[in-house]
Amino acid sequence: MARPALPRPTDAELQVLRVLWQRGPRTVRQVHEELGTGRSVGYTTTLKMMQIMASKGLLQRDASQRSHVYRAAVSEERTQRQLLRDLLHRVFGGSARKLLVQALAESQPDARELGEIRKLLDEQKGKQK
Repeated sequence: MARPALPRPTDAELQVLRVLWQRGPRTVRQVHEELGTGRSVGYTTTLKMMQIMASKGLLQRDASQRSHVYRAAVSEERTQRQLLRDLLHRVFGGSARKLLVQALAESQPDARELGEIRKLLDEQKGKQK
């Protein structure tokens, strides 16, 4: 049974999720401080955004302590897959080839990344036999 799709996070919500994926559970203050570099967003804005994210199911809140601690409700990999699936269908008409060609042309992968891509392609080829 497929898991229900979560709402697509906004760019600002993705920034919060990245902090939580990289650093683990955090208070609003800790997330706000991490996001503060180069941004002029107030603490209450970060608090409200994280509350909304919790109501959307993107974050989980532990209210057992005085300062509530938030954590990502969904893994980075699941979010990436969901966003990629959406992009694949909306922009590339479901064509993995078109997406991959554009991604490779845009990113200039190094030898290690190309090796990983080749390995994945070989695995996919083996599955089709």
